[in-house]
Amino acid sequence: MADVADFFVETLKRAGVTRVWGLPGDSLNAFTDALRRDSGKDGGIRWMHMRHEEAAAFAAGADAELNGELAVVAGSCGPGNLHFINGLFDANRTRVPVLAIASHIPSAEIGSSYFQETHPQELFRECSVYSELVSDPSQLPWVLEIAMRTAVEKRGVAVVVVPGDVFFADAPSRRATAPIVATSSVVVPDDAGLAAAADVLNGAKKVTILAGAGVAGAHDEVVALAAKLQAPIVHALRGKEHIEWENPYDVGMTGLLGFASGYRAMEKCDALLMLGTDFPYRQFFPENAKIVQVDIRGEQLGRRTPIDVGLVGGVRETAAALLPRIDDGRSDSFVTDAVEHYRKTRKGLDELAVDDGKAPIHPQYVAALLDELASEDAVFTADVGSPVIWAARYLTMNGRRRLLGSFLHGSMANAMPQALGAQAADRSRQVIALAGDGGLAMLMGDLLSIRQNDLPVKIVVFNNASLNFVELEMKAAGIVNFGTGLENPSFAAVAESVGITGIRVEQPGDLRAALERALATDGPVLVDVVTAREELSMPPTITAAQMKGFTVWALKTVLSGRGDELLDLADTNVWRRLTHR
Repeated sequence: MADVADFFVETLKRAGVTRVWGLPGDSLNAFTDALRRDSGKDGGIRWMHMRHEEAAAFAAGADAELNGELAVVAGSCGPGNLHFINGLFDANRTRVPVLAIASHIPSAEIGSSYFQETHPQELFRECSVYSELVSDPSQLPWVLEIAMRTAVEKRGVAVVVVPGDVFFADAPSRRATAPIVATSSVVVPDDAGLAAAADVLNGAKKVTILAGAGVAGAHDEVVALAAKLQAPIVHALRGKEHIEWENPYDVGMTGLLGFASGYRAMEKCDALLMLGTDFPYRQFFPENAKIVQVDIRGEQLGRRTPIDVGLVGGVRETAAALLPRIDDGRSDSFVTDAVEHYRKTRKGLDELAVDDGKAPIHPQYVAALLDELASEDAVFTADVGSPVIWAARYLTMNGRRRLLGSFLHGSMANAMPQALGAQAADRSRQVIALAGDGGLAMLMGDLLSIRQNDLPVKIVVFNNASLNFVELEMKAAGIVNFGTGLENPSFAAVAESVGITGIRVEQPGDLRAALERALATDGPVLVDVVTAREELSMPPTITAAQMKGFTVWALKTVLSGRGDELLDLADTNVWRRLTHR
């Protein structure tokens, strides 16, 4: 007779699940054994064995984000599934459907401070849309179905906690349900809301659009609305892959990773139309403009900046409904000026992404070369810190490429495990991780998982021997850099030792050939690029406090006997900017 673990596996298969990410363990043994028995069948679920549960959760999140379908991660009791938490926080905040199977200590021991006891249904509650303990086999069909349906409908993490002994119990009797997949709905604001929004937009002379991740699937409608409004389109980081391509109104990004043209288009407008964005940085919103916000989730309206009109609706449907309500004949002077400013800003950034013949290599050049050489449908993942800055500024989206990262949770070490998840979702697609040296080192054990799961990912390490973005934050605060240096090995040699092709690049003249070789190699490759530590990546606007802090940092650095850092900074930034004017 089938047991609960078999029932679990069959239910996952009916939902279209083909992979489970995780690590085995005693309390999970019945489940992994059910996977073993199923693996010999046609359409069996593949066990994606990882070396760390945090990496497994990151991989599952990227798997779900790339294909939009439910991904699954599983771990053993106590410390095992507790390792999930960072990756699950990221998946939940990114709003991707993930089911986490958290096995538990024996049922009879719960509440006794038993070996490895935790309370996972409570621990995971903050990073999930559903979290429940199955204490009796008869609960399982309902709890599992509710969990999966909640994950796909609310687009978040659902956690099912199962004691190890319950997995071994006889399977409950219940008719099979239809496959659990996300439904599709059209949500359009009412006429009164649309009229109020149109009044604000028609009454403004200078309208700017801020586009976030919610513009996915709405590219043409948003660009058409921008044309009618004669509005520049600024994107938040998560909106980049969905809106910047084939967009004559694109003026780049704003925020801490953005640049001047995006910031200026927001600052100078007298009406801001926010479309599907939860952009968090209040200091970058215009102070005096009227604001219209559109979001499918009403609870997000007005939580970042005061708004004048809030509309609950899908961006595609709402943009199409607003279009005929916008007056014809608007002046194009504002958008023309904003686009021209963007061209100048873009030119300045591109002039920094060159081979100037000097080592260490400028990270902008690495990102720009990757952009040039990568395939037209490449998937990029980027580590939080300086790699995500270069990804945001130098990777070109085209409607087919994807850009994944820990853009809301902001976790280190995301790029490499997310690349594994993306590659498993489509093994024929080019997947490139832009990894920081600190991020890669944090979860470096899962380099072993690349070979074990036969995933041909390409990893490009920005090796600047430091926690580089932290150093920039310290400089801005007037603090002497401390505790941020990294004594790194040759990451290329590490890769070779685990069966991955490793390439080390120290001279800019060698970079193009190295990247071409890596991308042409049939199998996983790690390219270890020694990049400049003192490369400045300034936000689009500098506050007086930051300017003061930078000056204080320079003074403290000299007084502490570390004036060589200032010389490196000047050599890396000032001289090359003078020579590339």
